[in-house]
Amino acid sequence: MRENMAPIVQCMGLTKTYGGKVALNQIYLNLERGRIIGLLGPNGSGKTTLIKIMNGLLNPTAGEILVNGHRPGIETKYSVSYLPERTYLQPGMKVVEMMQYFQDFYPDFRMERAYDMLARLQIPPGERLKNLSKGMKEKVQLILVMSRDADLYVLDEPIAGVDPASRDYILHTIVQNYNRNATILLSTHLISDVENILDEVVFIRYGNIILQAGAEEIRRNERKSVDRFFREVFAC
Repeated sequence: MRENMAPIVQCMGLTKTYGGKVALNQIYLNLERGRIIGLLGPNGSGKTTLIKIMNGLLNPTAGEILVNGHRPGIETKYSVSYLPERTYLQPGMKVVEMMQYFQDFYPDFRMERAYDMLARLQIPPGERLKNLSKGMKEKVQLILVMSRDADLYVLDEPIAGVDPASRDYILHTIVQNYNRNATILLSTHLISDVENILDEVVFIRYGNIILQAGAEEIRRNERKSVDRFFREVFAC
């Protein structure tokens, strides 16, 4: 990890349009290092578009985004560990083969950490992915992502497909298995489940950032949970 005090993510007038529709509207946003940040907003608010631009999967229409000081591309892929909302795992591969693939591709992948998480979640490394349940596949994908020593972890709905009984352990896994100088950006609609691990929240609506604040600051100033405050702001 390189010592760098600049924000891990910097958005300067970031805009994305699809035809005549504005998905992101001149966003200015800094995400600091060493924070667990919730990216929160209703469906269609621009969360996934922002995440995809951050990971170099979409190009902005205007403005600029820097991740670890670079525009998203080859360099940033080695500092960002990304968990997409939908699985990309190959069903015919064994879990251990996916781990070896990640180790070959990412120099910061920690095989010992991955084996430890598999054991804790009772997932056999020799099992083929097609034989695992949907929830188990999502756990495997999360293990792969969290077994890297990345500067930025971008997790899109990491607990959406996981049974409620496993959510606390998944969140514990996230918190316990990342570098403390790194940042976790976590997009979710299950706010009540995750708010206790969040340092900060970003509210996004119709492609606009309408709030960026500390989670404890919201609880102190608004005298209510982040989940309740979110529901009031978005009237849901």
